[in-house]
Amino acid sequence: MKAGNVEDFLRGKSVSPSVMLEAIKLLKDAISPSVGTTHPEYRVSLAVSFLFSFLSSLASNLNETARTNAPNGSSTNGIMNGCAESSLDKHVKVDIDNLPIRSRQELISTEEYKPVGKPIKKAGAELQASGEAVYVDDIPAPKGCLYGAFIYSTHPHAQIKGIKFGSSLASHKVIAVIDAKDIPSGGENIGSTFAGLGDEALFADSVSEFAGQNIGIVIAETQKYAHMAAKQAIIEYSTENLEPPILTIEDAIQHNSYFHPPPSLAPKPVGNFSEGMHEADHKILSAEVKLESQYYFYMETQVALAIPDEDNCITVYSSAQMPEATQSVIARCLGIPFHNVRVITRRVGGGFGGKAMKAMHVASACAVAAFKLRCPVRMYLDRKTDMIMAGGRHPMNVKYSVGFKSDGRVTALHLDLGINSGISPDYGPIMPMAVIGSMKKYNWGTLAFDIKVCKTNVSSKSAMRAPGEVQGSFIAEAIIEHVASVLSVDTNTVRRKNLHDFESLKVFFGGSAGEPSTYSLVTIFDKLALSPDYQHRAVMVEHFNSSNRWKKRGISCVPITYAVSPRPTPGRVSILNDGSIAVEVGGVEIGQGLWTKVKQMTAFALGQLCPDGGEGLLEKVRVIQADSLSMIQGGWTAGSTTSETSCEAVRQSCAALVERLKPMKEDLEANSGMVAWSSLIAQAAMASVNLSAQSYWTPDPTSASYLNYGAAVSEVEVDVLTGATTILRSDLVYDCGQSLNPAVDLGQVEGAFVQGIGFFTNEEYTTNSDGLVISDGTWTYKIPTVDTIPKQFNVELFNSYRNQKHVLSSKASGEPPLLLASSVHCAMREAIRAARKEFSVCTGPANSPVTFQMDVPATMVAVKELCGLDVVEKHLESLLAAKA
Repeated sequence: MKAGNVEDFLRGKSVSPSVMLEAIKLLKDAISPSVGTTHPEYRVSLAVSFLFSFLSSLASNLNETARTNAPNGSSTNGIMNGCAESSLDKHVKVDIDNLPIRSRQELISTEEYKPVGKPIKKAGAELQASGEAVYVDDIPAPKGCLYGAFIYSTHPHAQIKGIKFGSSLASHKVIAVIDAKDIPSGGENIGSTFAGLGDEALFADSVSEFAGQNIGIVIAETQKYAHMAAKQAIIEYSTENLEPPILTIEDAIQHNSYFHPPPSLAPKPVGNFSEGMHEADHKILSAEVKLESQYYFYMETQVALAIPDEDNCITVYSSAQMPEATQSVIARCLGIPFHNVRVITRRVGGGFGGKAMKAMHVASACAVAAFKLRCPVRMYLDRKTDMIMAGGRHPMNVKYSVGFKSDGRVTALHLDLGINSGISPDYGPIMPMAVIGSMKKYNWGTLAFDIKVCKTNVSSKSAMRAPGEVQGSFIAEAIIEHVASVLSVDTNTVRRKNLHDFESLKVFFGGSAGEPSTYSLVTIFDKLALSPDYQHRAVMVEHFNSSNRWKKRGISCVPITYAVSPRPTPGRVSILNDGSIAVEVGGVEIGQGLWTKVKQMTAFALGQLCPDGGEGLLEKVRVIQADSLSMIQGGWTAGSTTSETSCEAVRQSCAALVERLKPMKEDLEANSGMVAWSSLIAQAAMASVNLSAQSYWTPDPTSASYLNYGAAVSEVEVDVLTGATTILRSDLVYDCGQSLNPAVDLGQVEGAFVQGIGFFTNEEYTTNSDGLVISDGTWTYKIPTVDTIPKQFNVELFNSYRNQKHVLSSKASGEPPLLLASSVHCAMREAIRAARKEFSVCTGPANSPVTFQMDVPATMVAVKELCGLDVVEKHLESLLAAKA
């Protein structure tokens, strides 16, 4: 738009506070966001900020020589190169957006179990980088292959009266529409199931229960025509005699619409809350924080290829984290024995939990269509459909009451937690334990809670990387920060005061606490928060904020504790006659480096049969794709422990092979000296030695779960005028135990952290009034980009004490580091607090510049609103008042 009235007013005038203020008033009168525009107040404020920035560059008489106040100015304060300036008064104006990304990576590799522990290159990296890696959609289409696309509901609760298509080229290419009535006799309308907690329907059957639910699939000659026809489908709805939909946590609580987790999954309270509150010197009786959802945004959307076979059998190629469960759902859906269904997964193009439950729907839909039409059927969801149907992370509403002493020690905490699980249980019943588990990183004295897993008419929410744990860890930080603000003390002082000693750790975590020597969190936190570098940077941040009006900085150090539970896992190792080695495991390669670690473990475990200790075997090992009829009881790839458990299953299989081959090796060496690997295997084959071994590893009951620890310091700069946030620096220390592959684990830590930044800052998961996802593409849903990555990004893998109960003393790395990204959100809060104090902003229930509710995600809009939408006008008015 063009604000002609502002141009006319400014023409020929000298820029002054009064002129700027009048120009801004005229601009606000000229801007009228259209109906339906998101965040209209923010957009007006942003326009004001842009005009102010421009006019400020022309003004010479704002009488603010004592402050670095130019809106586009900034100061490095010496933090960008990792060192401090020699003087607090040294300011250099720079454009922080154009600073290069720098990083430091610290890891320790070990020779003890070589090649395990070495930072070797990820298996298949060249294939992926060159585009040669074969994913499901890369499999050549079988003869006669047809293609499917979902037709989904746009109403949250409505009767489906019919489906028709307008006349178009795509509609003329429709071969069939498959829906609930096409499920074979004896089959079930089931799209997914999880751990006996409940099923979700594959197709809506006469009534749509949420917007985005599968109604049917269009079958066409090409994927393009299938997508076009699905989008052109006209669905007739009726809401007659139906109750209004339940869309929010508040609605569900009002209507008592809940899922009830079994007692075995219910978290246990700690201590007596009433006694803890009685002990407190100070109390916060009611406060609130909200967390929204997050989409998985894997590179490869949901995809499957189903090929019918003889004798009522079917083979399905699926991009799935749970091939075994996918097999069972397809079999139940088709009404055939499990052994008639073969699910094959070579690799998955990103999962994060999104290829667990939701992948079953796509695979089952393909299978039903292929079974019905007796020809191959492939489905590859477009990004919009995938985002609408995926579900994503569980939204939460939290209210808390907390009591604490004057020194910051918390004595009691009570939570009222509402979790939006969507239309089916999915992972919802497990969420309470996960949320409370990660909150227990602090000693709350006593801990009580009332948790409601809400059933609503929205798409089922599912497990997403660190499900429940990332929300719980953040909730803990929000409470700690609230306590610190009430006491007007440094937040790190309160954090440190409430970290566990080992005795309280055992009270809160029981057997998962392990041994005292394994509790590394206090050491890690002190390494960061008490370091001279951190202390100096905190002082520099304060000085920067006192010297800059329109840019504010914050710094924060956040600890994490994350419990994981290794699961039983199968493995098979087969040595072929030429000495090459084929390995099968229950886990699926989804980019986490599982194949790489399994190859290393195979080489190590067979190494005692080789002159070089096994390093030469690495190139001889191939990990085979997951096949539900070959590797039984494969379980699922989730929970961060699949790599280590697969490695342990492989090690046990290799131990059986070593036991068979070692006597022969010793005999051969006694006669002819050192024996090469190839010669040993050739002799064994001729002697009919069984060169294949399988194991099913189960965890030691005394160590069924263990704790992971880490901490992160993040420093940010917030633009008060726009709400934009730049992450200047993040320092991560993560306890990876004795890493099986430090390079792979380092990548997991960095990737998880950046994905967590997206959850806490960028990724706004929006729906319309019917609960239908409308942030359904990159235009409206903003994932992290290169600009999101901290300008200086330092990661250290902390090698903790050896623990023989873990797989070669290793620990998980896939999910726990995501929790560290809350340090960015906490640092943003500190920067916003500085801005609110600067401009005396007292919005929110607390009516205080220092205490305010800051939800997740903290988008640019949210940041600007917390800093004040009218700070420019207030600033100019204050200048005029001072002149008067």
